[in-house]
Amino acid sequence: MRLGIEVDLEYRFAEPADVLLQIEAAVTAGQKIVHEALTIWSDDPIRAVIGEDGMGQRCWSRGRDNWQASYRATVSVDRPAIDMTTLPATAPRDLDGHLVPYLLPSRYCPADRFEGFVKREFPGLEGGALAAALVDWVADALTYENSQTTGETTALETFASRGGVCRDYAHLLVSLARAGNIPARCVSAYAPGVDPPDFHAVAELWLDGAWHLADATRMAACGDLAQVAVGRDASDIAFMTVFGRAELVHQTVRVIRLQERETPMGR
Repeated sequence: MRLGIEVDLEYRFAEPADVLLQIEAAVTAGQKIVHEALTIWSDDPIRAVIGEDGMGQRCWSRGRDNWQASYRATVSVDRPAIDMTTLPATAPRDLDGHLVPYLLPSRYCPADRFEGFVKREFPGLEGGALAAALVDWVADALTYENSQTTGETTALETFASRGGVCRDYAHLLVSLARAGNIPARCVSAYAPGVDPPDFHAVAELWLDGAWHLADATRMAACGDLAQVAVGRDASDIAFMTVFGRAELVHQTVRVIRLQERETPMGR
C-alpha cells in the first residue's frame, strides 16, 4: 500500500510563540518514506528533535504574524494484519521498564477508573482475547460525532457520553486496555477514508512482545495507516502544540491511496 499525503497549515499569531510541529510520517518496520518534503515559512531557525519513544521526529519553529507550513509525502506501508485473539497475555511484572508508563493513568486516560468495569464486563479474558473484545466494545458503544467532545475531553467523559471523535475512541480504548493490564499508547497517523479528512488518532496495544495497531472507529485497517507519533495520550501526539496563542486561518489534510507506479505527491 502506498499513501499520498498532503497537509497545509496556516495560523495567525498576534504575538510570537514557539511551535512544536509533529506531522512528518515516521520510518518504522512497517512503513518507509518514498518521498517527503516539509516546508515552513519562517525567518527563524527550524530545529528537528526525536519524537516520543524514538518514533519519528518533531520540529521546533517560531510562529510570527501569518505562519504557514506544508507537508507532502509518499509513504509505502507493508504491515500485515494480525489476529489479536491468538496473542498471549504478559504479566505486568514481566514488562520492561519502558512499557510501564503505558500501564499507568495519564492526563486523558484515567485507566484506574475503569478497572472494575473491565473485570465485570470481560470476566476471564486477558491478553489478545481481551484486547480484541475491547476494540469491538468501543467500536459498538460509541457514536462518531463532534458535539460530544472538546480538546479537554477525557476517556471517562467519553465513556459517559458514548460519543466523540477519533482521539476520544483512542483514549477510551487505551484506558480500558491499561485497566486490563495491557500496555497501550495513542498513535497519530494518516489514513485514507477518514471522514471528515483530518489527522487521525488510533491506539496501539502491546501484546506478545510487540505493538499492534487498533482503530476502534473502524475507519482504517492497520495496513492503511501511516504512523506519525506515539505517546501516552493526545498531549504527546498533537500535530501542533503552540506555546502561546494562535488563530486558525486554514488547514487541510488529504490522504489518498496511490497506484504502485504513480508519481509521488509533492513532485
